[in-house]
Amino acid sequence: MRRFALITLFSIPLFADFFPSAVHTTIKDVDQQHLKLQNAFPLDGMSGVVIHPYGKNAEAITSYLVQTGKEGSAEAIAHSAIDHKKLPTIKTPVKRGDKVIGGYMYQNVLILAPDAETYTKITKQYSKNWIHPDLYALFLSTEGESLPSRENLSEFAKAYQVGLVLIVRSGTAVLLDPVSQKIISQKKMENLPQKGKFPFFSRLEKIESGWFDTDNDVKDYYRTMEQL
Repeated sequence: MRRFALITLFSIPLFADFFPSAVHTTIKDVDQQHLKLQNAFPLDGMSGVVIHPYGKNAEAITSYLVQTGKEGSAEAIAHSAIDHKKLPTIKTPVKRGDKVIGGYMYQNVLILAPDAETYTKITKQYSKNWIHPDLYALFLSTEGESLPSRENLSEFAKAYQVGLVLIVRSGTAVLLDPVSQKIISQKKMENLPQKGKFPFFSRLEKIESGWFDTDNDVKDYYRTMEQL
């Protein structure tokens, strides 16, 4: 019995209480950009989409919001799911009764890790749609940037439909919502490598920025992740 209990304990996913679940709720009240949710998201800083019904089974995402208080207060923010010049911009204001999905696309997670071993350990511990950092490294290269930032993570997330960014720091893992650009959760991590691949683990040897390189800076993975 004791042996079974130990096996069960150690088979619990490392990040079981780390990732917030998606929340389906509605807009309870609207006061310009200030919103009130019928049911609060589990964590402040979580983003969500507002879905407005147009009748005859037609509905569309009209806005994004970010929860600012545990009681369900939120703010509407300027963000679009897809940027396309040939598609019309939806200008429907947020209205009472609109549907809300908090944690929209949170199943799609990009990992910034110090090495391949840490990356593999995390991806094997939890069932998510893992976005490989190779894609992000290539994105930075094509955008003429060599270092991650909350701004280019937000742009990458929009291009590749990423809902969360898991960033491995020194002794911790944090979850960044790239829409709100806020850290919404963190968890301790042990047995991390003393040094990590700069600027993060990917199978590309180097990110060619095409602009000014960062050779004059101290190239340190953990320092770079702490600045995000």
